[in-house]
Amino acid sequence: MTTPVAAYAAPAPKAPLERTSIERRAVGAYDVLIDIKFAGICHSDIHQAREGWGEAIFPMVPGHEIAGVVAEVGSGVTKYKVGDQVGVGCMVDSCRECDNCKAGQEQYCTGGGMVGTYNAVGKDGEPTYGGYSQKIVVDENFVVRIPDGLSLDVAAPLLCAGITLYSPLKRWGAAPGKKVAILGMGGLGHMGVKIAHALGAEVTVLSQSLRKKDDGLRLGADHYYATSDPKTFEELAGTFDLIVSTVSAPLDFNAYLSLLRSQGALVNVGAPEEPISLNLFSVIGGGKTLAGSMIGGIAETQEMLDFCARHGIGSEIELISADQINEAYERVIASDVRYRFVIDTATI
Repeated sequence: MTTPVAAYAAPAPKAPLERTSIERRAVGAYDVLIDIKFAGICHSDIHQAREGWGEAIFPMVPGHEIAGVVAEVGSGVTKYKVGDQVGVGCMVDSCRECDNCKAGQEQYCTGGGMVGTYNAVGKDGEPTYGGYSQKIVVDENFVVRIPDGLSLDVAAPLLCAGITLYSPLKRWGAAPGKKVAILGMGGLGHMGVKIAHALGAEVTVLSQSLRKKDDGLRLGADHYYATSDPKTFEELAGTFDLIVSTVSAPLDFNAYLSLLRSQGALVNVGAPEEPISLNLFSVIGGGKTLAGSMIGGIAETQEMLDFCARHGIGSEIELISADQINEAYERVIASDVRYRFVIDTATI
């Protein structure tokens, strides 16, 4: 038997979000019912609610940065119990049988693709609805534990922003002795600064202007440069082992590739809506890598949460009520948030 749940949804592309009611499925044998306490607002929510990444499913309840408390578990659940602090990120299922799923890379599932937390169709044939709601039912294998040392409000954005930066920083070797640049000082970028610093790398922020410099240095950056200043590209040519770009607008990739050392990597986690242009000599010269990365698997997401708890890392948030969601969307687009809006779902 389904359960009606209060939520905020976009009824149509580009339409303002409004309060509504959705149905959550009955708790199955391996399901966990979560009372959502906080839900982060990711730029991905805006891209999808406004069909910036292509045709989408409406009505849409966005939200894949979910933190809450277990309210009920199915008869076969072994990983969680009522009262546990848990989170749900960008996916709620996958085929579980392809090579990527078996390797703990469910986000790259090739057996039909991962099932997104929202704007997707579950194995039951029903649309998935995300975290801008008061409750969610998720298979225990796609739930992660939020350590006691992390407050739920600052932990919620870790379920997307945190893992989106942790995964490439780990994979491409951010560590002592490495020079890492974080391109963009927003919801993703500020997490990259914190995590890269905690991993021991020498961290540089590359941002359009210097207006967030004090924040960047406070959060762990060693250096901060404005990309609007042409001298930045002259001064930093050939400097970095790794650049992680969090920018979701078109960039001059040839210019940023010039900042890498030989065999360095520029990894994109921001996803511009427009195609990019690239001169291949920018990667051929110096044996450089232009790559992409998308969140992380479930096991790596748990690893990230445990790492953040050990290092006292949470997101820098602005807590809002549900009736401020539409205003928050406009402020995200205007880069007017430091650094992640989080919805108090008690206000839905």
